[in-house]
Amino acid sequence: MMHIDILTLFPEMFTGVLGHSILHKAAEKSAVHYNVVNFREFSDNKHSSVDDYPYGGGAGMVLMPQPIFDGVAALKERADSKNQRVILLCPQGTRYDQRKAEELAKEEHLIFICGHYEGYDERIRKHVVTDEISIGDYVLTGGELGAMVVIDSVVRLLPEVLGNEESHQKDSFSTGLLEHPHYTRPADFRGMKVPEVLLSGNHKMIEEWRNKEALRRTLERRPDLLEKMELTPQQEKWLREVEKEDN
Repeated sequence: MMHIDILTLFPEMFTGVLGHSILHKAAEKSAVHYNVVNFREFSDNKHSSVDDYPYGGGAGMVLMPQPIFDGVAALKERADSKNQRVILLCPQGTRYDQRKAEELAKEEHLIFICGHYEGYDERIRKHVVTDEISIGDYVLTGGELGAMVVIDSVVRLLPEVLGNEESHQKDSFSTGLLEHPHYTRPADFRGMKVPEVLLSGNHKMIEEWRNKEALRRTLERRPDLLEKMELTPQQEKWLREVEKEDN
């Protein structure tokens, strides 16, 4: 079972997210256990404050090291696992992607730190955190929404969480490509028809169509992904066919 601890000033923000859909079902199946903690509980001053003015001046408040150091230490002490990944959500972190989700899904214990001020005391980054993650090139009010995104993308990869174990294996980015189009009933909806190949029952032709459409969609929407991929000879052949068809 994976154990996920979340250090936040707003535990109530996670109630709805962790209590519904796949994240809730994963907990019911004992694939994961969530523990949401208000790190103000670890403050050692009489006002339970967790932030202070930055040295050198400047706008905003900075998260103090003491509550986070003590909070993470307490969570590690309670855990059965020996190794933890301590994840800081911040704009300066490495941009999050599916590869990182797959990497984190192999861990037993994840600790998320959600800040809510101008920044973190640098000693938190240097001495507590193992991973700094950004979910995109923009700034949010706090780390809670980013943590929710990462947790959702990781938990769905855990064994037996999804109804079909193959569901996530062909997701966009898992193969390096964007996912192919999907269709369902009816075959003809207001004159808009499902591609004939999907109705043919020929699984080889269907698989080829899906592979070509994944390449086509990636070429149209995210050509940068193709530049990073090492295509197989068959994929290169399909890509040439797609380029020829679209010209």
